[in-house]
Amino acid sequence: MELGGSAARLGCAVAMCGLLLAGCTSGGDGPGRPAAGTTGGGATGTGPSPTAVVDADPARLPRTRAQAATLIRGIMPEPSAFGPGTVRREPYESDPRRWAVLGDSCVWEQRALPEDVLASLTRHYEIPARDGRGPLRLTAVVTAHRSAEQADWESAGVLEEMMRCPSQLLRPGEVLRGLTDVPNALGDSGNGFADDVLAESGTYTGDDVGGPHPYVWEQTRIGRFTLAVSARGAKGWAKRDLLDLLREPHATMRAGLRGAIARRTPAASAPPSAVAPHGPETTGTTAPTMEGGRR
Repeated sequence: MELGGSAARLGCAVAMCGLLLAGCTSGGDGPGRPAAGTTGGGATGTGPSPTAVVDADPARLPRTRAQAATLIRGIMPEPSAFGPGTVRREPYESDPRRWAVLGDSCVWEQRALPEDVLASLTRHYEIPARDGRGPLRLTAVVTAHRSAEQADWESAGVLEEMMRCPSQLLRPGEVLRGLTDVPNALGDSGNGFADDVLAESGTYTGDDVGGPHPYVWEQTRIGRFTLAVSARGAKGWAKRDLLDLLREPHATMRAGLRGAIARRTPAASAPPSAVAPHGPETTGTTAPTMEGGRR
């Protein structure tokens, strides 16, 4: 694996051990993230290029939080993307002005967006229990940063979270355990579609579904955007089932993003609209601490 982007930061995190990714930065607002208004690469100014997988048009990239929220809502999958019978789970859509943060006590909570994040949106889905299988919980998340380097630091932060908290409390009665993460840069292990890829797996236990059951989470970075999907298992669901369910929605999200930000050419067909949302603009008014977030 090339020591670039997230992979390089993972090596730094391992070497620094107790300091984790904080030892790779020159200070900041939290583990693995640079302070607001700074870049994670330090004084050299080096970092990931805007993106190597799409010819992004600067004029089509969001500059304001409102523009970012509209764009990411437009590429979020509908429940049907995960297969027949998938339904919305309430609250269906989070507030794009907030995102999930893993606290010092390894508990997920919702906080206001930091300065380097323009918008972050989570949607929650469920395949109801049937045919001897328990209910399967699914999520999709898209986050728009102000720069590709800041998005890269988000990915690095995921690696820090896994090492710091191999067990995590999503919300009361829902726990992830035994988490492991595998990063791949562009060109590694068949990754020809994203600047960086992270795959996380472990087990999920819930008061209403028992456990442990399989849990998987996948995130890709394309320039200044991160796109993620996850599945929390239940009775009758194997890890392979979860991976198969997530593959198509994740690919559709990436295609939607490329269509929304790519430079237009005369021969190209019109990309998916980055203005018209695919679903209702709900803002997740339910108490945010009850619905985890990125996971």
